[in-house]
Amino acid sequence: MIGETEDKRKVPDMLQKILRYDIQITKKFVEMSQNITALRSLRIHSKFLELSCHGIVWLAGWLTFIWLFNTKELHQLQFNMLFALILDIIVIAVIKAFVRRRRPIPMNKMLPGNPDKYSFPSGHTSRAVLVAFILICIDPIYFIFYPPLLAWVGSVALSRVLAERHYFLDVFGGMGIGLLEGLFMSLIWFSQSAATSVITSLADEKKDGGEYHV
Repeated sequence: MIGETEDKRKVPDMLQKILRYDIQITKKFVEMSQNITALRSLRIHSKFLELSCHGIVWLAGWLTFIWLFNTKELHQLQFNMLFALILDIIVIAVIKAFVRRRRPIPMNKMLPGNPDKYSFPSGHTSRAVLVAFILICIDPIYFIFYPPLLAWVGSVALSRVLAERHYFLDVFGGMGIGLLEGLFMSLIWFSQSAATSVITSLADEKKDGGEYHV
């Protein structure tokens, strides 16, 4: 039984070769970035970019947004985005637990604020792509905001490599998962009435101007 378990966990030779190339390319890119001003600047700001797409920050921020701007016109986007964020956290956690690829650098050398030790896929990248997909393809914001939104997504993804949090394959995997999650959300996008019903029930409010009873 032990031998069978070990065989199941053994990484195929072809995949091992791909992972080695990924490590080498990532390492060379990080070293090369030291000589490029734009990439060096991006690495300096990697901690800010990490916080800007951190799961807890987004959940707390979005719940605050729902609480402060609890209006019927926003309920559909508010609930669906909250659902998508929770979905992304669960999906990334499950995949990381299954793949268990180690991060590029030892845990004791990593920046604080990112306790998990597994690298594939990049949750920050998947979250950034998912948010952008929703705000561009499903519930579009004004076109003028597309360039800064896409620039943020690209900066977050690239900073994960420059900060030595992830390898390139981790980031590409995160992009793919974010797109798949976005497509899934477009299929199950909850209606205005359903979203309003959930948000008002969570806020313990009564519809149509109902009063609270003490």
